[in-house]
Amino acid sequence: MFMKRFFFNALPELSLGVLLTFSACVGQTFFISLFAREIRDEFNLSHGIFGTFYSTATLASAVTFLWLGKFTDQFDLRLLGAFTFIALSGFAIIIANANTPVILFLSLFGLRLLGQSLLGHIAVISMARWFLKERGKALSIASLGHSIGEAILPILIAIFLTLFTWREIWIGVSICMIVIFFPILCWLTKFLKHRALSNSKNHLTKAEVISANSWNRSQVLKDLRFYLLMPGILSSPFIITGILFHQVHLVETKSWSLKMFASCYPLFALSTTIMTLATGWIVDKLGSINLLRFYLLPLGVGLVLLASTDETFAAPLFMVLMGASAGAANIVLSTLWVELYGNEHLGSIRSMCFAMLVLSTSLASGLMGFLIDTGITLKSQLVTLSIYIFLCSIGFAILTPSLLKFRSPPSIS
Repeated sequence: MFMKRFFFNALPELSLGVLLTFSACVGQTFFISLFAREIRDEFNLSHGIFGTFYSTATLASAVTFLWLGKFTDQFDLRLLGAFTFIALSGFAIIIANANTPVILFLSLFGLRLLGQSLLGHIAVISMARWFLKERGKALSIASLGHSIGEAILPILIAIFLTLFTWREIWIGVSICMIVIFFPILCWLTKFLKHRALSNSKNHLTKAEVISANSWNRSQVLKDLRFYLLMPGILSSPFIITGILFHQVHLVETKSWSLKMFASCYPLFALSTTIMTLATGWIVDKLGSINLLRFYLLPLGVGLVLLASTDETFAAPLFMVLMGASAGAANIVLSTLWVELYGNEHLGSIRSMCFAMLVLSTSLASGLMGFLIDTGITLKSQLVTLSIYIFLCSIGFAILTPSLLKFRSPPSIS
């Protein structure tokens, strides 16, 4: 009864969150990588060269996002969302018509900046600001858009690639953004005016708007705990991005079919969804800090499984385990910064952390591709990464007591 009342009372806000996270899939690695073979063949690029090309575009988008992400603390989120939809549609048209490496790079940069970074950022900041006691639940529901995309888009693209060229598909993506998603966004925002979508703090508790209890970006950079957290926090997106980007090479080395592997994405999405929703409820009760030591463990087990066998049963099991860690990370990492550093400068702090996350993903595709080109097998890489995951979980467990202690922000000299 409580969940039904919560859901219907916040339906416009939650619907907007789902729309934003679903649309962000256009700039996600799992989506773009579905066209990797066609792009490499047309532009005559090796795995390593295309990976480096993609990594550089992602890195450039991360640097730009350090500046762009702060706008969520300063401007109306409705305007930012509308601008992002229009611009993202434009970059989809650009990649559809790319005929030189320079234009390809520009389109990848735009897709990564606006899809991978900004749309998801707007969704997270919105949920974190509009909901207080139910922040975890709101974030878990908003994240369903990404899970829906992961479930249906790979299968749809795999089918469309048998019917259309990759360029025609990207034109279709652009049309959908403008003709379908943008009008829905405008319609939903009519119901959200009472929520004060700019940086107004009308719906925040007094404790969350007292500057003395909220850290800004400069103060966060003086906190040792931040630097101890980041190696573990960045591990999951690095690994998942690297594997999904090189999924075509993975299925080739294991003698699987791409259709079979793509058919496992619904399991990944289902696992992500279940874990996202469950973690949202748990975070509202226990806090995200207490979950840090656990959320990476399924991914570690999945990497061991994927490295140890070429049997087809490993594909769905790995997707389930990877989805469990990805789902937990959706909520744990979205709420962690609020718990540690407050809500007042959340947009600025999260954009900095997300830029680091994007940097790690930009390195993943290029580094793993380079290692493949130099003869280091994907199996060897998976074993090494699984060991690293377990070490990070141990490190989180050791760090937890320090994170649970309340600390006031340091003074800025």
